[in-house]
Amino acid sequence: MSAAYSSALAEELAPDLLERLTRYVRIGTQSRRERSTCPSTPGQLDLGRQLVDELQAAGLVDAELDENGYVMATLPALDEAALSDSEVVIGLVAHVDTSPDAPGEGVEALVHRSYQGGVIELPLAGTRLDPATMPELADKTGHDLITSSGDTLLGADDKAGVAEIMAAVSYLAAHPELPRPTLRIAFTPDEEIGEGATLFDIKRFGAACAYTLDGSALGELQDESFSALEAILTVHGVDVHPGQATGKLVSALRLGAQIVAALPEELTPERTAEREGFIHPYELSAAAGLAHIRVIVRDFDEQRLQAHVAVLERTARGVMASEPRARLEFDVRRQYRNMRAYIEAVPEVTAAAEEAIRAEGIEPVRTPIRGGTDGSRLSEMGLPTPNIFTGGHEYHSVREWASLQEMAAAAATVVRLAEVWTRPEYARAARDRYARASS
Repeated sequence: MSAAYSSALAEELAPDLLERLTRYVRIGTQSRRERSTCPSTPGQLDLGRQLVDELQAAGLVDAELDENGYVMATLPALDEAALSDSEVVIGLVAHVDTSPDAPGEGVEALVHRSYQGGVIELPLAGTRLDPATMPELADKTGHDLITSSGDTLLGADDKAGVAEIMAAVSYLAAHPELPRPTLRIAFTPDEEIGEGATLFDIKRFGAACAYTLDGSALGELQDESFSALEAILTVHGVDVHPGQATGKLVSALRLGAQIVAALPEELTPERTAEREGFIHPYELSAAAGLAHIRVIVRDFDEQRLQAHVAVLERTARGVMASEPRARLEFDVRRQYRNMRAYIEAVPEVTAAAEEAIRAEGIEPVRTPIRGGTDGSRLSEMGLPTPNIFTGGHEYHSVREWASLQEMAAAAATVVRLAEVWTRPEYARAARDRYARASS
């Protein structure tokens, strides 16, 4: 076994994982923020259809894609006697869409075999991966690193998770000697715009708990996320021909820019870390007569989250007070809540994941997500869903990359997780939870 792999099982899974990831990233699946349909883009349906075909070929005959872009399938437990109302059903979830934050069409995966350190120069757009600014590269000596050409996302967020679930489930289906409960698989659309769980049918899914594969570094296990709000600020100015604007023009563009500039620097994402929240204006579209500012507000604590919103509104209205002829619309919507409150009530869910990660020879790293996953909303909806690592890094940028060895460890962890949930203490806990949820 290569020293870079966490186990012989991981090394065995790696070729299939690499082939799947490079195939999946070629399909353009970027979600669109202003969506009028679900999914927001047709490429997500294209990948969904391909995944259904592959799942059926692996023996998951009930695999289907619904009209909203959700793929669901079942790998039954091996013990047919267990197929009853109280059977153990565990879910695995990943999302098919990629972020709209960077170019995502025409992706071609490049494999940098046996990385030996130093800067990786990608062929396009002057993009480089430099350990000086990406310290996580420092311990990847000997790993096979996967990147794009440098002018697009790679799409490891979350096609690495999709590939890992597909590889692990296909492996389990082909190895009936390995213990497993009933596994329910779901691939969701539009997670990157906060809509992945919106039309998720938990009752149809039928699992006692689930796991998203949507994390990053090796060993990550996350049962806590930000709580998240989005604020949309609309500034109405007074538009006048610039040649006749004296004393009349009220520039919405200038007011919008002033609002962004007036926000506290200490509450920006680049100035905060660990459990600190932030206010992040991520889009400003403006003309003289009308400006739109989109802002995400994040914190682990609900009271601090609301305090950040108050700062944002106070800042915006303070700027607007300088020009009474302008008008501000300030709209806030909930995106997701911190999943900790929902998951900590069922400690066996994270305990099972910890055992699986350790069985793969890795020490679990319990970290809160400075972001969210489908699991944030699914947990709130009644399906406890912590998040497991995938081996992807530098998400939402053209510098995105993944370690094949870490991806293989994640897929092997899924195989180990299936075994853990057949142990009596975990099976009993799952049955009890399912019974409570059904009552």
